[in-house]
Amino acid sequence: MDAKLLVGGTIVSSTASTRADVLVENGKIAAVGQLAESLPDSVERIDCTGKYVLPGGVDVHTHIDSPMMGTTTADDFLSGTIAAATGGTTTIVDFGQQLAGKTLLESAEAHHQKAQGKAVIDYGFHMCVTDLYKGFDSHMAELTQDGIASFKVFMAYRGSLMINDGELYDILKSVGAAGAKLCVHAENGDVIDRMAADLVAQGKTGPGTHEIARPPASEIEAVSRAIKISKMAEVPLYFVHLSTDGAVEEVANAQMGGWPIGAETCTHYLSLDRDIYDQPGFEPAKAVLTPPLRTREHREALWRGINTGALSVVSSDHCPFCFEDKKRLGGSDFRQIPNGGPGVEHRMLVLYDTGVAEGKMTIEKFVEVTAENPAKQFGMYPKKGTIAPGADADIIVVDPNNTTEISARTQKQKMDYTLYEGFKVRCSIDQVFSRGELIATNGDYVGAAGRGEFIKR
Repeated sequence: MDAKLLVGGTIVSSTASTRADVLVENGKIAAVGQLAESLPDSVERIDCTGKYVLPGGVDVHTHIDSPMMGTTTADDFLSGTIAAATGGTTTIVDFGQQLAGKTLLESAEAHHQKAQGKAVIDYGFHMCVTDLYKGFDSHMAELTQDGIASFKVFMAYRGSLMINDGELYDILKSVGAAGAKLCVHAENGDVIDRMAADLVAQGKTGPGTHEIARPPASEIEAVSRAIKISKMAEVPLYFVHLSTDGAVEEVANAQMGGWPIGAETCTHYLSLDRDIYDQPGFEPAKAVLTPPLRTREHREALWRGINTGALSVVSSDHCPFCFEDKKRLGGSDFRQIPNGGPGVEHRMLVLYDTGVAEGKMTIEKFVEVTAENPAKQFGMYPKKGTIAPGADADIIVVDPNNTTEISARTQKQKMDYTLYEGFKVRCSIDQVFSRGELIATNGDYVGAAGRGEFIKR
């Protein structure tokens, strides 16, 4: 019997924090309670006194080894999942891209091949739908049966990813029939393209212009429109990476009216300010991600949305493009800069610091939005996202009395920058267990390559 006992820590769920021990056997949580004295000395003991014992993070928004905007994201499934693991995330759900001229089934198989033998933590997929070919709906149903039970559409990026309103309606109907979930990137892509073209015509081509071309209203309008279309289709949806006060308001109003939609925000919208776009040279390109970073009023609205429950998940939207790659592709026109930034490694640390340590959220709410709710939203609970008998033993041990400094020099993401450079985080993630196996300790990966398993959801 492969058994270990985590002794004396404070176990946290979304509803309570309790001093207790956790018994792990054969990759599962066997028992939770006052167990130390009742077990034989032969059981390995891990002292967690003074530390939090939390469910491993569940990040349901990553883009690993993904072709996008003329290049491919910098992390493959080995480096990306090692980065996730060292940062306390033990499960990801990654977005598989529908490949040009390929069906959803062919694209999903290609994404499986990228992850197999490389991923070091457990993983699932969403599939992006960009081409409504004949029979796409039956393929969505087939993928749902195969455990890829969520899909994504884009209301922006005309000519590559964007769908129109009629297609959104069709996809919602297909998702509803399949019993799956639809994730929506909500921005008014056509208006953004017109604004961007006007700015370039005025000679405003630098990376900071990215923010001006994507004002808050471009997100708020698309969120409002998508909610109305989902009601017409009679199928709810889930909004990814919301960044504005108006979007939170639209979601909250729909929920209060009884429409069961879900919504997430991301670490960077909760912790960073738009002032990076005012920096000289090409530096703003580091924060060319969509939607862009916003002002403080929007950030405060996102925090309120988390604490009221309108926003139920905090993801990383890990979409890593190296600074040099951004400069090479978009040096003369901000529209060509690949949109995205790194985040999977630092989601848990930064959210703890800006949320729990700052008093903006409780440790219970932290567990709820980083692990429990993501697992519930995407069909993995209670296998993932909780410390309870029968769950996978995905556990992180967090020391609230220690510190961690974030730097591009020491990160595991295959990146030449981090938006959190120099952050001194008021905690450390001391140990990370995936299915009972110690895979990371004090920021270093100590597990085997390719040990991650695909999760059918």
